Amino acid sequence: MEFPSGFDSDHFYSKKVGDLHYRGLFICSGETPVFKIASLMAKEKISCLFIGDPEIKGFVTDITLRDKVLAKNLSPSIQVREIMDKNIYAINKDSYLYEALLLMFQTKSRYLLVREGEEFVGWLSRNKILTEQYQGPFIFIQSVKQAIDLDELVQKWRIVPQMVHQLIERGVRSAIINQIITTISDSITLRIIENTIKELGDPPAKFVFFVLGSEGRGEQTLKTDQDNAIIYEDKANEQRELVRSYFLEFADRVSSALNTIGIVFCKGGFMAKNPKWTHSLSHWKRNYESWIQDSGPEPVMKYSTFFDCRAIYGEFSLLEELKEFMDIQLQHPTEKFFLNLGVNALQYEPPLTFLKRNIKTFDIDGEAHFNIKKTMSPIVDLARVFALKHRVFETNTGKRIEKLRGLGVFTEKEAKELNHAYYYLMALRLEKQALQIIEKGQNPVNYVSVKQLTKVQLVTLIEIFKVIKEFQLKIKLEFTKNIF
Repeated sequence: MEFPSGFDSDHFYSKKVGDLHYRGLFICSGETPVFKIASLMAKEKISCLFIGDPEIKGFVTDITLRDKVLAKNLSPSIQVREIMDKNIYAINKDSYLYEALLLMFQTKSRYLLVREGEEFVGWLSRNKILTEQYQGPFIFIQSVKQAIDLDELVQKWRIVPQMVHQLIERGVRSAIINQIITTISDSITLRIIENTIKELGDPPAKFVFFVLGSEGRGEQTLKTDQDNAIIYEDKANEQRELVRSYFLEFADRVSSALNTIGIVFCKGGFMAKNPKWTHSLSHWKRNYESWIQDSGPEPVMKYSTFFDCRAIYGEFSLLEELKEFMDIQLQHPTEKFFLNLGVNALQYEPPLTFLKRNIKTFDIDGEAHFNIKKTMSPIVDLARVFALKHRVFETNTGKRIEKLRGLGVFTEKEAKELNHAYYYLMALRLEKQALQIIEKGQNPVNYVSVKQLTKVQLVTLIEIFKVIKEFQLKIKLEFTKNIF
């Protein structure tokens, strides 16, 4: 799976050094103790730091510290000028990337200073340039982790639709593509969180940033909004205001940055920036107790997404403790809880005509469409309600179905039918979204034009919709005691 940058094989050879987001310079005095250099590199998460007074005389890398200090058992208090590497090479920002790479190979250097006129404006690593040339999905994810600022993350997110389209064309399973998109989204969020903590200072309490909905299930598509929340540890009364103030400011900055990148604000407000979803652990426990014990139809419909949660940053044990509490609550729920979850899972019906021979559609600009997200929702809801009933705490739909098969809730045949149906719909959804972005330059939607489907696709979809209807009958019998 190799994707040259921009997915054009000649693109690398026309791209210039200045087109890359090279890192800004950190310059320290040659008299600085080595341990302070290491501390600064750790704080700034950089692998290379330059030494000068102020003219640059050398540089220090992770490898320098390993080979020249630790391996030789030198004192960490020695001045950095004693161990710095003096072989400095530079390249103009108007030079081509391939020229920078060739210079590195010729000089056996892993780092280059970037020059604009007579002034040094940043530096590049060999890994950064090689990553630009080789853009397979996993190398691409690594490049996201190394992104410097918001502008670079914006550029990375714009590449994802083309990557998804090529993965689909190469026959990669939609479940894997979901995981790749989710991992890219997670990596972007982690980078933003790290940068935000750097701006605001260390948090005043332990916390966990967790995601919900499709991201919580690891099933993200190209039309994605934010669904996230924060749990922070309980603190003494006198510290509560300080802690809450920090995390609300933190959440607002993280959500705003994600929105800038293209992972937009949630219209329903299920985001950490909403004060309702940034709270202490004890407050979150009261939320879940209320949803499970005092459940009404409306709360279940609104808050079912919170049962698809996954930690991505911070003290994961806080979310684990909340899940353990949820497990206890699920052992003694009210009757209405699962009844309402069952009703919620029946909210959307597969778009079949009365005789189940055609797809029921609605009109957009004179063309017949159906909503593929709503068509998939019954499978997501079905897997969730059965998982909670049997206290299965996987969040991914496919993994939930597999676990339930193992428990005998679904037969082998039923599990296969559900998986095939869900991931066929997912592949179609991803394909249509990617093409909408690439070919039309439009924001992706969850509507599929029937006119654009092949006869084979139409027949397959009708059979899938019939399967979903059959499983909804299973929900009616199990949870609502009603076959009508």
